[in-house]
Amino acid sequence: MFSDVETKLKNKNKILFSRDSQCLQELIKRIQQQNHRILVMWALDCAKRPLEQFEAKYPDEHRPRTCLELCEAWARGKIKMPVAKRAILDSHAVAKEINDNEHGDLCHAIGHAGATVHVETHALGLPIYELSAIVLKYGKDKFPTPVSEKINYYYNRLLYWQENTDKLELDWAAFLLDDTRPNKEKLLGDKLRLKQSQRS
Repeated sequence: MFSDVETKLKNKNKILFSRDSQCLQELIKRIQQQNHRILVMWALDCAKRPLEQFEAKYPDEHRPRTCLELCEAWARGKIKMPVAKRAILDSHAVAKEINDNEHGDLCHAIGHAGATVHVETHALGLPIYELSAIVLKYGKDKFPTPVSEKINYYYNRLLYWQENTDKLELDWAAFLLDDTRPNKEKLLGDKLRLKQSQRS
C-alpha cells in the first residue's frame, strides 16, 4: 500500500504522496462525490490538527492561523478572494522560511485547506502534505500505522461533513451555493483516467 511512498523516500522527494498514491484512492473517490461546500467544511476542519501541531512548535508565527480564519470568512461571503489569497500564499511562505520540512509541510497542508474554498482540487493538498509531515515525524519504519490512522480520520470526517454540512444552515458565499458546477477534482480524475487509457 505504501510502496510509492517508500520509493519517494528513497529518492529523497519532498512530497511523498500524490493523486496516484494507492493509499489515497478510496478517499479521492469520496472527495470526487462531494459538493464544494462539503469539501470546504472538511478541509477547514481537518486543518485544525496540523495547525495545532505547527503552533506547538512555532507559537509566535500566526500566518497559518490567519490563513484558515480568512478563508473561513471568504467561504461565508464576508471577504473577497484577494484578501484570502494573500493569506494562503503567506501560509505557504512560512514553509520556505522556517527551514523545517516536517512543519513546513504542515503549513502547505493548511494553505491547501484554505485554498479549497477557491477550487476543489486543493482539498487533496491537505492530506498530501500532512501525510508527508507524518512520514517525516515517524521515519521510514514507523510511518504506516499513523498514516493509515490519519487516512481513516480524513475519510470519517468527510462522511461526517457529507451528512451535516447543509444541516448547519451556515452563511455561504454565492459561488459556493451553486451546485450545478461540477466537482473539479472529479473532472481532473476523469481527465487523468482518459490519458492513462489512451496510453495503454
